[in-house]
Amino acid sequence: MLKSTYLNKKVLVTGHTGFKGSWLCVWLQLMGAKVKGYALEAENPSLYKLIAKDLEIESYIGDIRNRELFKQEILNFEPDFIFHLAAQPLVIASYEQPVETFETNVMGTAHLLNAVRFLEKPCTVVCITTDKVYENNEWIYPYRETDHLGGHDPYSSSKAACEIVIQSYRRSFFNPEHYNNHKKGIASARAGNVIGGGDFAENRIVPDLIKALENNQPLQVRNPQAVRPWQHVLEPLSGYLLLGQKLYNNPTEFAQAYNFGPWPQDTMPVESLVKLLIQSWGSGDYHTPENKNKLHEAGLLELDISKAVNQLNWQPKLNISETVNMITTWAKNYTNQNPFDLCREQVEGYVNI
Repeated sequence: MLKSTYLNKKVLVTGHTGFKGSWLCVWLQLMGAKVKGYALEAENPSLYKLIAKDLEIESYIGDIRNRELFKQEILNFEPDFIFHLAAQPLVIASYEQPVETFETNVMGTAHLLNAVRFLEKPCTVVCITTDKVYENNEWIYPYRETDHLGGHDPYSSSKAACEIVIQSYRRSFFNPEHYNNHKKGIASARAGNVIGGGDFAENRIVPDLIKALENNQPLQVRNPQAVRPWQHVLEPLSGYLLLGQKLYNNPTEFAQAYNFGPWPQDTMPVESLVKLLIQSWGSGDYHTPENKNKLHEAGLLELDISKAVNQLNWQPKLNISETVNMITTWAKNYTNQNPFDLCREQVEGYVNI
């Protein structure tokens, strides 16, 4: 059903050189979309560099903070769909580079939406934020789309600010009630903690653990009791693509914010996830170092996904054990098997569940 929507459509993916962006490009390519990516140069190592030779996409290396260049590339491409993933995505890095985080995440989103104003054709835009956009009260209740936005660290607060920018542009320039005048559908997607094969980012629990396992070293776990809504990368990507399809077909009804996360039973502490990964790997160990100068990170975070389930007819397909097994399978095989083929097999396997 998704393929019929994206086949031969022009799809712009910002942040295509990142972890989620790379997986999304693989999926879009398999559906026959005409993909253009706009992003910074890929990190080394990265999933994008591993699969780039097999990606049949137009890749433009640029900074979304460069307003005029970004605008010109969007207008030249004339996309039918835009998936805006480009961001500074790390909490720890946001403490080290707070201004750059706000510039990229907030103003980058504003630059995108402002450029869309000048597109002289219909366009469906899905802006990706995060589950951390909510003012985290460390309570036991899952956050709903109507809860207060906020954020302690620069990353979380920058993404909350993104949501305000998106809402402002939707109300001011892309109001669903006036769709026939502007022909733009704008939605936002708030995903849980995304994990999967091919993530090489620093200071993220799964890539840190995989690196430790590969080197037969114990992992240092910063916050073992921090509870997160873990989900395989293909879960939210399926949500983004479905939201894009719904918004394309009915731009006045689905121009909203949606949470994408796991079922409640797959929300668990960091330590539980680490144990599952070690068990799936077949060996490994971890310890918790004492850190008196630890930076603040949320201790408890859960998402209510009932809106996406009920309005979009979306739901998670994988439980946490299946997710973990897919990650270890990818990590153990990418050095001796074509990484693009590994991604393709996992996308096709996921679609056929």
